[in-house]
Amino acid sequence: MNFPIVPRFLVLAASFMISCGGGGGTPQGGGPGGGGPGGQRVNSVEVREVETGAISDQIRAYGTLAAQDVVQVTAQVNERIVRIRADLGDRVSAGQILAELNDNSYREQMNRDRAAMEQARLALVRDSTAFARIEGLSSMNLASPAELDQAAATLAASRAQFRSAVAAYTASFQNLAYTQVRAPVAGYIARRNVAVGDLATGGQPLFELANTGGYELRLFLPMEDWRKTRAGQSVELRLSNAEGASGSGVITRISPQLDPSTGLGEVVISVTGRSADLQPGALVEARINVIQKTGVVVVPRSALVENVQTVIRPESNYITLNRTYSAFISRGDSVAVRRDLQLGIQQGDRIEILSGLEPGDRLVITGQNGLEDGSAIRVSTLPRFNADGSPQQPIGN
Repeated sequence: MNFPIVPRFLVLAASFMISCGGGGGTPQGGGPGGGGPGGQRVNSVEVREVETGAISDQIRAYGTLAAQDVVQVTAQVNERIVRIRADLGDRVSAGQILAELNDNSYREQMNRDRAAMEQARLALVRDSTAFARIEGLSSMNLASPAELDQAAATLAASRAQFRSAVAAYTASFQNLAYTQVRAPVAGYIARRNVAVGDLATGGQPLFELANTGGYELRLFLPMEDWRKTRAGQSVELRLSNAEGASGSGVITRISPQLDPSTGLGEVVISVTGRSADLQPGALVEARINVIQKTGVVVVPRSALVENVQTVIRPESNYITLNRTYSAFISRGDSVAVRRDLQLGIQQGDRIEILSGLEPGDRLVITGQNGLEDGSAIRVSTLPRFNADGSPQQPIGN
């Protein structure tokens, strides 16, 4: 006896079609009575000729624009600030004085060390003269060897004392110089953290000095996007919520590993061009071109029809959705022909078509909802314009 085979999964019978965009709406009748040949409903549609164009697979992320090098300027000695000579936004040159500290104690110490150095120098001159005299007498056997050794020892001690005095004076002179806080590099003051009267201590940043040599953007990407990035990839930069591009850049550095605490990978973009609106500190959207294609079929995503089939597996109660995509083209301005599509990369509201459409096909871009293969259509002949009143461009552009 043969028993029927029970399928391992069921396909929901009510397969349905969902339009991916806002075109068309409910099919309309094609004229009085809404009928075509044989009483078939005529659907009013709009078509555009398929053309080739360029498209990019992009990664989008946000970051804050900053100078490539931001130097923290700190005090080398602990003293009160008596004068501020640079403020936020000022452009400064390397070596320019930014702030002055109270230098009274350091100036007094330098004066004491300078006097001690001068005393040591005079002692060295005196002992050098004495040694030369004893050495001359010793050569004529008029001074004993012990006297010569004593003079040599005294001279060596004077030399050591003089070297020590010079080192002390050099240190006090340098400490006095440290009471003038200078810019280590050229740039502009990005931040001032102190005011007159504050105590400057070692390690405390008094200023943040941004180098004007260039700007960069640091992004932190999830692993899927981080793995797609490569040094040298071009990047389009635009201010947050701005419509047009505000600058350009290129990826220069990529972290070799993900951050274990966040799971994100760091990518550094060097800015190669920017408008006046793109200033340090601005929130910037970066669009990284991972793949760039030219001369391919590109259509509006809203023209596609998404076909969704729900599959239920009874043994696990697991539901999956099988998605396929299609579009309709106009044949003779009277019949809609369905084409099954294979999709490529997507950029915004534009998508690449790998197969199913060819340049020159007349693609139905509105009114495709509810169409079937062979449906009667009437192509609208009204002029088509964008929201701003400008004529629409071919869909490949």
